[in-house]
Amino acid sequence: MSGLGGGAAFERLGPDRWHFQHGPIDLIVDVEGDPEAQARAIAGCWDEFQGVLPGLVQELPSLRRAVDHGTTLRGPVARRMLRACRAFADERFITSMAAVAGAVADHLITGFDQPGIQRACINNGGDIAVYLAAGASFRVGICSHPERTDTTQSTGVPLSGAFTLDQHAAIRGIATSGWRGRSFSLGIADSVTVLAADAATADAAATLIGNAVNCLHPAIVRAPADQLKDDTDLGSRMVTVDVPPLPMSAVDSALLAGRVETGLWRARGLIFAAAITLQGRMEVVMPVSRPALFDMAAA
Repeated sequence: MSGLGGGAAFERLGPDRWHFQHGPIDLIVDVEGDPEAQARAIAGCWDEFQGVLPGLVQELPSLRRAVDHGTTLRGPVARRMLRACRAFADERFITSMAAVAGAVADHLITGFDQPGIQRACINNGGDIAVYLAAGASFRVGICSHPERTDTTQSTGVPLSGAFTLDQHAAIRGIATSGWRGRSFSLGIADSVTVLAADAATADAAATLIGNAVNCLHPAIVRAPADQLKDDTDLGSRMVTVDVPPLPMSAVDSALLAGRVETGLWRARGLIFAAAITLQGRMEVVMPVSRPALFDMAAA
């Protein structure tokens, strides 16, 4: 892996894939197109990437506070985070950090909208921004239990579901949240995958839907967030530490809460669809009339 100033590093993983890393930001960048356009777009993305983390660090105190209509932020990624989260703030507690991974991906994907690029995606720990030129599409899989993946096999990751994005579906952001992920969750979903117009909005919505997939059961282990991580933006809110096998009634109750939350944000026009997985069950909330090539059936 090659590194440049400030600890940012990159590695070419294949003809169309790169790995960018800087502190907690860890990206897989895929881009297909004319080699000259590909090289130009990757160089521009790398140049822009190196300034992302320093810019966010400068505004961390504000990013960790609850969003309200008086909140102002300066940097381009921070503003994307705030804009995405403000759409949810009248109904729910949310900080701009709920959209950080998606906003980083959104910010960097803009550089791939240029002649010669057929398609590109930036995967920031499961929160994905997509660029599609005319005729291009992506097939995307949902893996709710990545810890079960056998990396010694060549057959691929076992999927809980899959969907296809094409140029005509106005979906350019995918995000996944859940108690098993990198960030804390108030809920018990194994995963919540959300499709939206951009990755920052999908990221914020996945966080809130993941929080809503919940029930009261004495076997669920929870702890105050600030006892697990000093600099959390959740304060002393109780976050999920472990979810043992639950009775069917508890799973039904939690999935229903997730469907209701998803329906709220779909009705507001903020998201297109969501797939919720919990202990072997998958619930999909999506439009009755689906865009072409868009299906979210369990694989």
